[in-house]
Amino acid sequence: MPSSLQLHRISNIDPATTAAAATAAVNCHKQSQAPLTWATPVPDMLASYHAHAVGPNQCASVVVQTTAAPLQTVWSVVRRFDKPQAYKHFLKSCHVIFGDGDIGTLREVHVVSGLPAESSTERLEILDDERHVLSFSVVGGDHRLSNYRSVTTLHPSPAGTGTVVVESYVVDIPAGNTKEDTRVFVDTIVKCNLQSLAHMSENLTNNNRNNSS
Repeated sequence: MPSSLQLHRISNIDPATTAAAATAAVNCHKQSQAPLTWATPVPDMLASYHAHAVGPNQCASVVVQTTAAPLQTVWSVVRRFDKPQAYKHFLKSCHVIFGDGDIGTLREVHVVSGLPAESSTERLEILDDERHVLSFSVVGGDHRLSNYRSVTTLHPSPAGTGTVVVESYVVDIPAGNTKEDTRVFVDTIVKCNLQSLAHMSENLTNNNRNNSS
């Protein structure tokens, strides 16, 4: 994996988004200030999906989240390209505007207030049910994250009792911001999303167990 893909401390990006990022940072547990390496091994066939080509005016990062929920339960949530707001709480709505869930499907998502965006048009690039890989790119909308591309992969935890979720991204650095500004802001969003995903998946697992008992 390229050394540029690292997990950094959650922080705010600029004064215009201080309140939103600060709230997210409190809710999502701040990370160590020093960059971290991979906490768990990632299978080679999945690690290659996270090797982004990063241009001179771009930044890239990766966030890793573990959950006690089984892989198939987590994947059932992640693979719903038409319903990202189920666990991405910074989104308030999503509408599929083209396609039926196959590669090339377009969705339009609307963002909650307090963030430097209103909407985003996103294209499904990869949906691999066998390897548990989902990727999308931002192709339009009213936001500051140009040329954003995200890859999410799932694999069993080393103990075999849960799931490891890895999400990486590459994005242009907005005018007026530094690479670090951009990275820590996007890391805030991604970290909160993945913690929400873990919590939701574990609740689904517990509900399924209760219903079957």
